[in-house]
Amino acid sequence: MQPDLLQEARRQAEICNACRYCEGYCSVFPALHAERAFSDGNLTQLANLCHNCRGCYYACQYTAPHEFDLNLPQALANVRQDSWEELAFPRAAGKAFQQNGVLIAIATVIGFALLFWAARALAPASGEGFYAVLSHNAMVAIFLPAFLFPLVSIAISLRRYWRHIGAGPFRFAHLGEALRQAANMKNLKGGHGDGCNFEDEDRFTHARRAVHQAVMYGFLLCFASTSVATVMHYLFDSPAPYGLVSLPKLLGISGGLLLVVGCVEMIRLKLRSDRALGATGAFGGEIAFVGLLGFTGFSGLALYALGQTAVMPGLLAIHLGAVLAFFLLTPFTKMAHGFYRLTALTAEAGRAAGSG
Repeated sequence: MQPDLLQEARRQAEICNACRYCEGYCSVFPALHAERAFSDGNLTQLANLCHNCRGCYYACQYTAPHEFDLNLPQALANVRQDSWEELAFPRAAGKAFQQNGVLIAIATVIGFALLFWAARALAPASGEGFYAVLSHNAMVAIFLPAFLFPLVSIAISLRRYWRHIGAGPFRFAHLGEALRQAANMKNLKGGHGDGCNFEDEDRFTHARRAVHQAVMYGFLLCFASTSVATVMHYLFDSPAPYGLVSLPKLLGISGGLLLVVGCVEMIRLKLRSDRALGATGAFGGEIAFVGLLGFTGFSGLALYALGQTAVMPGLLAIHLGAVLAFFLLTPFTKMAHGFYRLTALTAEAGRAAGSG
């Protein structure tokens, strides 16, 4: 990891540890105040506990023009971004996406969409709905490896992370506490529960917390839709297509709507925010990830709406291209931040339990 980023984060963490004005703002500060000296692993853990709500920055009396020139959100964001790149598997892919995220996302979606469009020549002689364009077995053969690859990649990355921060033994009870915090976005409520001022220094809102919840639960509903459809197909011999009031469709449509609305609003908030308080050079990669996730949801909804029309084969190719690109790029995009933050919260729950 880059020594200059770690050294700057260490300098600022030591000043914050002496001040303690922001004690209780979020999970970062109890972890920060528990240390007297900060190793590289300590700083990486603090960085991944930080949700970049920026409340500490606007409350701080030591920001520029003070000679201390504190900008803890940016210092931690830089370390966090660097840790995702260094711990990614493979590392080169992580660095490449952060440097050229928008171009890689667009090129990947278009490339996969063209491949799916060309695969129409291999369409089955019989089939209903989407399976008239691409057989079920072909979809499984393509998407099963694409689904397993990010799981393996992220598992290796998180194992590296756990070792790097020197976390203690893993306990499911600690994971349960981390899931509870993640489920209600505890650390985006702000220091006093009034929300954060991510997009506006003088206005505390829960907007960022709300859009994060929309994206998270929208994604989970879409995943549940696919999972339910898989169970219905293999266990109940009920293959797609499904009716509008079927469980896969209800889960998929509600999840897609949440995903699209959440991603659009998240991009709006990011455009309004002060980029100087985020990771240097990471803005393009973040927008690329959010845009790809939102486009995946939008193309799925368009496919639901126009699945019985002549444009269905083209829409299917675009949607499948977006889904495949999303899965394969997940370990190297900001999608990975959810896994890292959950791991960081799990490790912090273990530390708190041990100190108690």
